[in-house]
Formats: sequence, structure tokens, C-alpha cells
Amino acid sequence: QVHLVESGGGLVQPGGSLRLSCVASGSTGDLNTMGWYRLAPGEQRELVASISSYDVPVYAEFVEGRFTISRDNAKSTVYLHMDSLKPEDTAVYYCRYSASNVFWGQGLQVTVSS
Repeated sequence: QVHLVESGGGLVQPGGSLRLSCVASGSTGDLNTMGWYRLAPGEQRELVASISSYDVPVYAEFVEGRFTISRDNAKSTVYLHMDSLKPEDTAVYYCRYSASNVFWGQGLQVTVSS
């Protein structure tokens, strides 16, 4: 019922920045939580950051101080601004939408390398 379109990934050098966007369409409602998870090679999928409809953010310990999550409810869009990127941030990043049901984006590649 909810379709998520992610954008903003790609290749960036260490210390660089990226801004990920995720636009939700379809049967979206006012009350939901949207966020970003990532899957690195050899690791399990883990939470990066999430934010509720009430603008309450949650960050993983490893991203605090570097990443900022925000949302635009009018546009049904969640953003993840990533600064001071490290090679360890290399992963496939997935957008997640949670309300009555959970929906996932297809994932986009973020590669941090010199």
C-alpha cells in the first residue's frame, strides 16, 4: 500500500557528506514512523535513525553527532543528512515506513571510499 522511493546515495570520499531522501506514496497516513536502516557486508541490518510524526528522532550510537534525520510531513518525505562519512558507513541503506504495517524501500548503495 505504501511505495517508498529512495534517492541520494552514491560514492563519496571519507569526510564527505550525502543527503538521502525517501518519498512515501500511496496509502500514507498522518501517524507513522519513518527511518533508515543499513546493511553492511558481513553484518546484519541495523537501525541508523528514525523519526516519528511528532518529530521525535532516534539515532544509533555510531551516527550521533554526524547524521541528522528530519521529515517533511506535507511531502511525506524523510531525509537523512550524513556528514563526516567514514568508510565504515559503506552499506546499502533502506528506508522504512511503519504505521499499521511496515514497508521497506528497495535500498540504495552508499560507498565511502577514497
